[in-house]
Amino acid sequence: MEDQIGKMEREKRRDRILSALGAGNEPQSAGALGDRFGVSRQVIVQDIALLRAAGVPIVSTNRGYILASRRQAARIFKVRHTEAEVGEELELIVSLGGVVKNVFVNHRVYGHIEAELNIETRVHAAEFVRSLGGASRPLMLVTEGYHYHTVVAPDEETLDRIGFALKERGFLVEQ
Repeated sequence: MEDQIGKMEREKRRDRILSALGAGNEPQSAGALGDRFGVSRQVIVQDIALLRAAGVPIVSTNRGYILASRRQAARIFKVRHTEAEVGEELELIVSLGGVVKNVFVNHRVYGHIEAELNIETRVHAAEFVRSLGGASRPLMLVTEGYHYHTVVAPDEETLDRIGFALKERGFLVEQ
């Protein structure tokens, strides 16, 4: 009987975690969710893993967890620019309605190397650029500036506008 009560409490907490993630647009850290629900950060991490295993589209970012966007259209853009232009590229994409899901390179020795980004706003882009300070450097440097982004948007027309703007700026690499 006590185990049944514990199971119901865990399921109720997972439902509350989903509600919390769905209530806002900002990522929520495991620590903050743990404080909110009176459990440890590790319990939240385990709950998130179980929710993901059940098919819930939860994405982890460097700022916390979010529910995956319901956006329909996605496109991979091959781009090249300098390290100093990283922020400009990201801001261009999000200002036109895109979300930069990831960055990846195809290295001749190491193969496919990918990092999840989930940059949705200019604020997120600025935070990302700030995080590259010091010893952290952009992944694109291992392939002389060439890299790819998966970008999602509400529709194909938005992706077309993003592609056109990247081309106009000289960032888009014709494939």
